[in-house]
Amino acid sequence: MKTVLITGANKSIGFETARQLLEKGYYVYLGCRDLKKGEDAIKQLHAEGLTQVEAIQIDVDDLESIKNARKVLGAKIKILDVLINNAGIGGAMPQNALETDMKVFTDVFQTNFFGVIAVTQAFFDLMNASLAPRIVNVTSGLGSLALHNDPSWKHFAVKPTAYVASKAALNAYTIVLANNLKDTAFKVNAVDPGYTATDFNNHSGPGTVPDAAARVVKAALLPDDGPSGQFYSDDNAPDTGISPW
Repeated sequence: MKTVLITGANKSIGFETARQLLEKGYYVYLGCRDLKKGEDAIKQLHAEGLTQVEAIQIDVDDLESIKNARKVLGAKIKILDVLINNAGIGGAMPQNALETDMKVFTDVFQTNFFGVIAVTQAFFDLMNASLAPRIVNVTSGLGSLALHNDPSWKHFAVKPTAYVASKAALNAYTIVLANNLKDTAFKVNAVDPGYTATDFNNHSGPGTVPDAAARVVKAALLPDDGPSGQFYSDDNAPDTGISPW
C-alpha cells in the first residue's frame, strides 16, 4: 500500500486531498500543527468509511517539530511514496512592497518556503526508498513571474508582496530540486490549486475545494513517464495544465 504525508491537512484543500487519496487506496498521514484538530479530521474521515489514515503532529515552522514528526513516522513506515507540501499562510494584509513590516516577510517565508525545504529534507530518506516517489509543492499563480509579466493577466490590483515572493521562491526551489533529482525516479512539481474559496481568502475564490484538491492529487499520481520540474496551473494553462514559470 502506498503512503502519503500531507502537511496542513486537517482542513480545506489539504483535508480534501487526503480524502481523495484515501479513496484511491493510499494510506494517508495527516500532518497537523494541532494534533487535536487532526484527530477531529480523522473522525470525519472514519465516519465516511475512510479508515487508512493517521494524524502526525508537525509544525513546519519548527525544526524540532519536523524532526520529531520524522522520528514518529519512521517508527511506523520505512517507505514514504508521496510528500505533499501543502501548509501555507498568506500573512498579515495588506502587503505593500515598500511598507510591509519585515516580520510579515519572515513569517510568510518561514512557512511557505523554509518550512517546505525543512520538511523535504527531513523526509527525503523515507522517500528515497520508494520505487516511485512524488513531491508536490502547493503553490499559487501569484508565484509565477511569467504571469506577473503578462499584461493580459489580471489577478489582484494590489499584489500581496510577501506571499507572492514566498511562492516565487518556492517555485524556484521546485525547479532546482527537480533538476537535482532528474536522474532518479522522483517526480517533483509545483501545483497551483487555483483561486479557491477557503478560509485562506475569506471564501472569496470562485473555485471549489474538491476541484483544487484534484489538481494536487493529479500531480501526486503521475506515472513513471510523467514530467518533473513543472508548474501545473489549470487556471492559467487550460489546454495542458502546465503553465510557464
